[in-house]
Amino acid sequence: MRALIHHTFAEPASVLRVEEIPDPVAGPGEVVVAMTASAIHNHDLLTVSGDYGFTPDLPARAGTEATGTVVELGEGVAHLALGQRVTVNTFGVWAEKFVAKAAGVVPVPDAIADEAAAQLISMPASALALLNTLDLAEGDWIIQNAAGGAVGRLLAQFAKSRGINVVGLVRRSDAIAELAEAGIDNIVATDQDDWRDRVAEITGGAPIVRGADSVGGSAPGEMLSVLADGARLSLFGGMGSWDFEGSMNDIIFRGITIDGFWGAKVMPALSPDERTALFGEILTKVASGAITLPVEGSYALTDIADAVAAHNRKGRIGKVLLRP
Repeated sequence: MRALIHHTFAEPASVLRVEEIPDPVAGPGEVVVAMTASAIHNHDLLTVSGDYGFTPDLPARAGTEATGTVVELGEGVAHLALGQRVTVNTFGVWAEKFVAKAAGVVPVPDAIADEAAAQLISMPASALALLNTLDLAEGDWIIQNAAGGAVGRLLAQFAKSRGINVVGLVRRSDAIAELAEAGIDNIVATDQDDWRDRVAEITGGAPIVRGADSVGGSAPGEMLSVLADGARLSLFGGMGSWDFEGSMNDIIFRGITIDGFWGAKVMPALSPDERTALFGEILTKVASGAITLPVEGSYALTDIADAVAAHNRKGRIGKVLLRP
C-alpha cells in the first residue's frame, strides 16, 4: 500500500514522499482502517520538521487524525464491524490503510459527512477539553487569540452553546469580516492601535476571567493587559513563537496565574465517563450543525506539497484534507 514517509526532519513539503510499504495487520484489540480523508494539523507538520513534543523514529510516517472504514478486526474486537465508518486519532494515518487501537476508535453516525468526520477528534476535543479545564460559568468572559484558527473557532462555538462569552483576537483587520461570515462575532484585530478599547467596549467593562493563548511570543503578554486581576491564562500553542514575553508585574502584583494545556496529555487522563460525555457532546453538536467544521480543500497524498502550501496560506478558514 502507499503511505507518506519522511527519512529526515525538515520542512514537510520537501521531505514527505509517497512510498510503497507492507499492508498493516490488526493485532489483538486493534483494527485496520482504510482511510477516506485525513486532516492536516499544525502539530502534524511540526512533527515532520522535528519541532513538536513527539519525535518519531526515522523513517517515519505522518498524520494523526483520519476517518475511514474498518477493513480488518483484530482478535477480541467485538464492538466494531467490518465496513463501519469510524474516525480515530493515532499516529501514521497519512496512508491508504492504518492500524488503530479499537478502544480509541469513534464510530461516525451517517449524519456526519467524511469532510467533518476527518477532523472530528483532534481540534474539537482539544477545544472542548480546554473549555472544560477553564472552569467557566454561564455569563463569564474569556479572551483568546488565533480566533480564526480551528481551535479558536471551535472554542467560540462551544462556549456560545454554554452561554459563555468570548472575545477573539486576530492579527489582521480583514479577518474580522471573514469570521463574521462564519457566524463568529466579538472579534478584535490587534493591528489596530485601539484594540484594548475595543475589547472593553465589547465586554461592557465586565471582567475577563480567563485567557487562552496559542500564538506565543509577545501575544500572551499583550493578553495579560486586558485580563482581570486574579484571572488565569492557559497556553496551548506557539504558532508565532515558542518563547513567552510578558510582564512579571501582571503575575506578581495582579495575581494572574499562567498554566499550560496539551491535549496529548489531557485526553488520556480523562475517565471513561468524561471521554464519553466529551465525544457525545461533539457528535451531537456537529450532527446538528451547532458546531461547524469547514474544509478549505482536499488533496491526494501525492500532492502533499500543494496541500502543505494550502494549509499555510494566510486567511485560511477551513481545514485542508488529504485523500488516498
